[in-house]
Amino acid sequence: MKLQAVEMRRIGMSLVAPFETSFGVQTERDILLVKAITSEGEGWGECVAGEEPTYSSEYVDAAQHVLIHHLIPRLLGSELEAGDVAARLRPVHGHRMAKAAIEMAVLDAELRARGDSFGHFFGAVRQEVDCGVSVGIHSSIAELLVTVGGYLDQGYRRIKLKIKPGWDVEPVRAVREKFGDVPLQVDANTAYSLSDAEHLAKLDPFGLLLIEQPLPEELVLAHAQLAKKVQTPICLDESIESLQNATDAIELGACRVINVKPGRVGGYLEARKIHDLCAEKGVPVWMGGMLETGIGRAGNVAMAAMANFTLPGDTSASARYYHRDITEPFVLHDGRLKVPTGAGLGVTVDQEFLDSITHWKQTVA
Repeated sequence: MKLQAVEMRRIGMSLVAPFETSFGVQTERDILLVKAITSEGEGWGECVAGEEPTYSSEYVDAAQHVLIHHLIPRLLGSELEAGDVAARLRPVHGHRMAKAAIEMAVLDAELRARGDSFGHFFGAVRQEVDCGVSVGIHSSIAELLVTVGGYLDQGYRRIKLKIKPGWDVEPVRAVREKFGDVPLQVDANTAYSLSDAEHLAKLDPFGLLLIEQPLPEELVLAHAQLAKKVQTPICLDESIESLQNATDAIELGACRVINVKPGRVGGYLEARKIHDLCAEKGVPVWMGGMLETGIGRAGNVAMAAMANFTLPGDTSASARYYHRDITEPFVLHDGRLKVPTGAGLGVTVDQEFLDSITHWKQTVA
């Protein structure tokens, strides 16, 4: 298969409600999409980089630049498969989210051409995946309880609360007291330090599934030290950018669970390697979310159907984040989303709507 051109576009989408984490508050998404145009058909990819380099060093303007000037030129005009993309792009250091987007588009095109689905390709063992929901920081506990109650009424099978210093023990206590034994976990997004270990241990009595990324991403050894001071399992997110990171973190005892985000680790093929490693080591994984559209959500749901994704992920329905998706919407049924079965990602882009929200477009050939 020869990559003939890549169409890139930026789209603007408003979130259904403001989403607050320890990084800040988000109300809009500026999303970079890529379409691989090959000798055998087309495929879509989505870049999960945010507008600012707060979650990681990557951000959407930089992803656009590196794709145009450094990544796509290394792939154009030659025969390749999705499995070749990472090696071709290895001379360019970092930029995993940008690399993941173009690899995803090539993989989608490749699978569509041969009539294979993402789910089948990645060895899905389920036709539906259990869905959790990520709940941002609220202005009051009363408002938080209303939000959580609404999501449980919709059928979500797990609640994740975003926390930060000053918004942690009491919100967790309130949710646990109000909603009983609902599966519950928290996500700190690097907001704490090792000196907060005694405070974080106050979460232990609430029977949480995990504490996600409590410390800054580079402090892997400190996470191992923290894990000896709290009973709740430590889960790593931002710290895991590759198979090697995952290998080292598990060996150090820095985590008992890993959040897999294909965009963060450089693509779905690297994510599969991490899944397989964790399965071998007895470390459960779950699928994270980056406010994806239906394009990214389709790939995530398909991968979340693999055997070692044993915890509900942040694979929420389209309506959790967007009033209208750019593909057919993912709709919650009994707390689950169906794994797409069509070729490639198995979703169809609403071209008319996509064009209406596109504010920049360029084809690299």
